[in-house]
Amino acid sequence: MGLDLEAGIALVALLPFVAAILAPTIQRFTRPFAGWILALVPGAIFLFLLRLVEPVLANGSVSARIGWIPAYDLDLSFYVDGLSLVFALTISGVGALVVLYAGAYLKGHQHLGRFFAFLLAFMGAMLGLVLADNMLALFMFWELTSISSFLLIGFDHERQAARRGAIQALVITNIGGMALLAGVVLVHQATGVWDLSALGDELRGTQLYGWALAAFLLAAFTKSAQLPFHLWLPNAMEAPTPVSAFLHSATMVQAGVYLLARVTPWLGGTPSWSTVLVLFGGATLIWGGMGALRQTDLKQMLAQTTIASLGLSVLLLGLGTTYAVAGAVLYFVAHALYKAALFMAVGAVDHEAGTRDITVLGGLADKMPVTFIGAAMAALAMIGLPLTLGYFAKEEMYLGLLHWDWRDVAVLVVLVVGNAILAGIAMIVMVRPFLGPIVPLPKTVHEAPIAMLAGPILLGAAGIVAGVMPDWLGQTVLEPGASAILEAEVESHLSFAINPASALIWLSLATWALGLVIYRQHNMLRTVLRRFANWLDWNADKVFDAVMFGLIRFAAAVTRLLHHGKLEVYLVTAFAALALALVMPMVLLGGYAVLQPTAELGDWSAKLRWPDMTLYEWGVIVLALVGLGAVLAAPTRLIAVVALGIQGSAVALIFLLFGAPDLAFTQFMVEILSVVILALVMTRLRLDERDHRELEDLARDGTLALVCGTAVSLLLMVVVSGELNTRLSDFFTATSVPIAHGANIVNVILVDYRGFDTLGEISVVLGAGIAIMALLRRKPRPLPEAAAPLQAPEEVS
Repeated sequence: MGLDLEAGIALVALLPFVAAILAPTIQRFTRPFAGWILALVPGAIFLFLLRLVEPVLANGSVSARIGWIPAYDLDLSFYVDGLSLVFALTISGVGALVVLYAGAYLKGHQHLGRFFAFLLAFMGAMLGLVLADNMLALFMFWELTSISSFLLIGFDHERQAARRGAIQALVITNIGGMALLAGVVLVHQATGVWDLSALGDELRGTQLYGWALAAFLLAAFTKSAQLPFHLWLPNAMEAPTPVSAFLHSATMVQAGVYLLARVTPWLGGTPSWSTVLVLFGGATLIWGGMGALRQTDLKQMLAQTTIASLGLSVLLLGLGTTYAVAGAVLYFVAHALYKAALFMAVGAVDHEAGTRDITVLGGLADKMPVTFIGAAMAALAMIGLPLTLGYFAKEEMYLGLLHWDWRDVAVLVVLVVGNAILAGIAMIVMVRPFLGPIVPLPKTVHEAPIAMLAGPILLGAAGIVAGVMPDWLGQTVLEPGASAILEAEVESHLSFAINPASALIWLSLATWALGLVIYRQHNMLRTVLRRFANWLDWNADKVFDAVMFGLIRFAAAVTRLLHHGKLEVYLVTAFAALALALVMPMVLLGGYAVLQPTAELGDWSAKLRWPDMTLYEWGVIVLALVGLGAVLAAPTRLIAVVALGIQGSAVALIFLLFGAPDLAFTQFMVEILSVVILALVMTRLRLDERDHRELEDLARDGTLALVCGTAVSLLLMVVVSGELNTRLSDFFTATSVPIAHGANIVNVILVDYRGFDTLGEISVVLGAGIAIMALLRRKPRPLPEAAAPLQAPEEVS
């Protein structure tokens, strides 16, 4: 494969981020055409990915690699096989139409440029996620989807509901993000590799399999809104409709499904995997379907059906059979096409009619015929009628469960009921707003602009075109996608053939018949389900609010306990912790043993002896002792601060005498600045001139000072008692000039080898300087005047 394709694969994941940076500027200068121009970015990505279809079908996969952290053998690697290509094509194709739609839907919005930036960054994160081969890169893109979705859901940040929905989505999906990171680390610990494509089935035989399985399932369940983590998805409807159309169809909510499909070869196929995924997926399918039946808001109905559809996909991956996996691949594409089209159609209805409530909508087909056609094509695919992509997805689901084992029958019943609910909702969305008599509406209804119609028409038509081309569908979508998940050759058997003797046609008829019953009895079912919900008086939202409220109260209690504003307690706690940190490890690990006199030295008198020093060196020691006495005997706080500088000056002289003039200069500067700044600050604070302490305070503080000082001295003695390892200093000496081009090794260490550490220190000093400046410039508050003495009330005669 040519270098241009490899570079292009990496560019696919990075180009949307570049476009996101430029989006506000582009929107500012090309206001009416910004959506059309920015849609060229995902459109170009889609066309490039089409070039990869042929090499992927021929070779199975295409990869690209960029050097990332060579020292740790980490590369930013990308891997395109049938699974990732299906997802990437769907993301970019739907994304192009969503960007175009957003330009018209939010036309005139003052923050449209910002919205385009968030949307393109979200798209880039999803493309990077499905194309990433390195697990750490996968985690990085995974978290970027959470952050960008938080910005999109909370785009209308002035509304409390939007802020709450964004925070809820961020909290729940970030729980999964931390689980994913833990899973990645566990897999690397067990296998020693970072790339997904290099993993085999060796993980199943390790003790870490159970922990890794739990971590990856938690990550997938939070992202793909499986029970009990489903609550964030309906509340994400607070985002503008373009976000809903993209998020619910091909992006964030499908990230968990993609993760489960990607890890199937080395985590799937076990009883634990199958049991958990089938149970939770089936429960989510039914729960989401019933949630949709309770709604009258068209967006909420579609959001709840997304939960059901995600449960359906998880259930199919849990079954793990060839037919089930093939059904999952086809269903992902079918769902992405019809769900994005339906959200766009609903957004057009809301945009033009001013409401999404099905109880007050009707007869819009005459006023919005093109929108109705797009919605109808999408709804037919959602129902799963023949000649649509949804039909083949549904047939594949049922085909693998015709063994009539009681487990298969139970799963089959769940699938039929779930698909019937989805079919009933599709009929409601297609018929209730558009057909029937025209009703009065808040706005004068007219057809949506062409940029808002392109999505429903093209995506709805794509679901039908794919359905009338079963051979092409099987060869380019089903076979490569399912083969990548199962890591085995899968052959397509899609055809128009209908066998009346087969149970498949009767299961489909049962699904459609039950869906029709649900459509006709929708009002009654909605009433019953709402009454049940009111009687239950419990939902996941209330649990989330209770947990968050409890967490906030717990944080407040901890804050009151630890941050009470008493500086004295802070200092005592800090120095007590320092003393424990210095002493306990040395005692428990026997670190002080090296200070014992050896057999050759004999007794302590040979171990403890005065060093051979010159007169001026003794002078420095005497200066330090004088400084110590001055600090202890200082009559006022200010004198104690000035006397403390004597200690620092003595240390600087020691550096100077032992051949470190640069350290001595630094120490002198630190001491001078410290004394000056402390003296200035103390003149601005209302402190007593003298430090009055009770006897118990003096005993406590003196004991802490002695313990900390002794512990530091003993630690230094232990350090210098060991053998000096010059490996690091030899490295600095050998590489300072050729690599860092600096002859002053200390300077090179500070600005090159420890550059980030030095930057952090500078930042801390800068922050402290700003705080001190603010404190010095603060005007002292005048003392309150003494209150006048109270006068006794006059006696009344």
